[in-house]
Amino acid sequence: MMTSFRMAAGAALLSLALPVLAAGASTPDAAAIQRGRYLATAGDCIACHSVPGGKPMAGGLALATPLGAVVATNITPSKTHGIGNYTLKQFSDAVRHGVRADGANLYPAMPYTAYAKVTDEDTAALYDYFMHGVAAVDAAPAKQTDLPFPFNIRLSMSGWNMLFLDKKPFVADASKSMEWNRGAYLAQGLAHCTTCHTPRNALMAEQLSKELGGADLGTWHAPNITSDINSGVGGWSQQELVDYLRTGRTANKAQAAGPMAEAIDHSLKHLSDADLNAIAHYVKGVPAIRDKADTKPVTQWGKAGEELSSIRGVPLPQNLNKMSGAQLYDAQCASCHQAKGEGSFDGSLPPLFHNSVTGRSNSNNLVMAILDGVERQDGGSGHLMPAFRQTLSDEQIVTLGNYVQKMYGNPAIKVTAEQVTTLRNGGPASNLIGLARAGIIVGVLVLLALLLWWRGRRRKAA
Repeated sequence: MMTSFRMAAGAALLSLALPVLAAGASTPDAAAIQRGRYLATAGDCIACHSVPGGKPMAGGLALATPLGAVVATNITPSKTHGIGNYTLKQFSDAVRHGVRADGANLYPAMPYTAYAKVTDEDTAALYDYFMHGVAAVDAAPAKQTDLPFPFNIRLSMSGWNMLFLDKKPFVADASKSMEWNRGAYLAQGLAHCTTCHTPRNALMAEQLSKELGGADLGTWHAPNITSDINSGVGGWSQQELVDYLRTGRTANKAQAAGPMAEAIDHSLKHLSDADLNAIAHYVKGVPAIRDKADTKPVTQWGKAGEELSSIRGVPLPQNLNKMSGAQLYDAQCASCHQAKGEGSFDGSLPPLFHNSVTGRSNSNNLVMAILDGVERQDGGSGHLMPAFRQTLSDEQIVTLGNYVQKMYGNPAIKVTAEQVTTLRNGGPASNLIGLARAGIIVGVLVLLALLLWWRGRRRKAA
């Protein structure tokens, strides 16, 4: 834990305001650009706007959404293919309101609904950085966003924004501490925690009454991180949360994978101690939401154990899809997680018991870890767990997943064949496209009915 003086000093330093620069103003100094770089890191801009091995911020990454892939754009200061001609106001409108310089709407795969919380001063600092601290890349991404009708009509987002976009920047709560307010500002804004961890309604807008209550992200599951003792992080200390945000690992609780691992590697681990503590402090105060299936803390399920005696001397079946869970575990998992699921001796590979992945009521992350492995970026690439997508069949993953749940996690939570097939193929399909098209048809029919009614009245009047 840090002293109150250190928290106050850190928060005060990071909340220093910069003058808002008008278009055409002189080049900002190095300190202003560096401040913008820090804020862009907090916003994790590089994760979406760069392809692996590509040039930073040059776009091209296809972001999977329930409606199809949204391709990130070039946000370098290129004047031909990037944002080099943007004024500060145009930049602000794009980042905070989801409207490009040409007036077209962005899709909320770009989390402008969260960035709307960013202050004018921080927006100006971000502008300084993107205009003067990012290398221009004079090339457009090879792919372009091409969503199905009616979402290929960007104007359709105007109605969505009227319903769900709150344009008001963050306002500090005077009844809360400086640390809480700093954490709320970051978590709700640049760090956009709610974008992943808050469930969405039928129109893909966040259900803010269930803030941070957990949500499926196509394939991976962003877990409940409210203050609930069982389902959330209510049993975590603030320091444990800080350690997780910085390293992606907290002993006997959790380890990051999938999108969360990317967020830590690209963004969170680079934040100051003061800001990580502020985020952790805020998250621990978010109202508790509990899944009824979580009858005890998700990190307290399971224990060390093995069933080696049941497979020693037993030949493998001719059809390898019929291997038992113990056989699959012994063949694929025991060399790293050890025979009893206790993890590696140096602690770098986690135990499978007292682990939130096997303790949660949603087993998607267990399946995804088996399918795609766990990869972390730390000055290079490192696979903490290999992917078994090409090695194990759906039937084998179901058998192995249920063995792991039975031995080391919540035995009431199952892995199903339908679940594995769906996740292998990119997640469940959305019915939003069908609903939107049906809505258009209904609207057209209503307009036709009104037109016929109006013509009938005119004829009678005549």
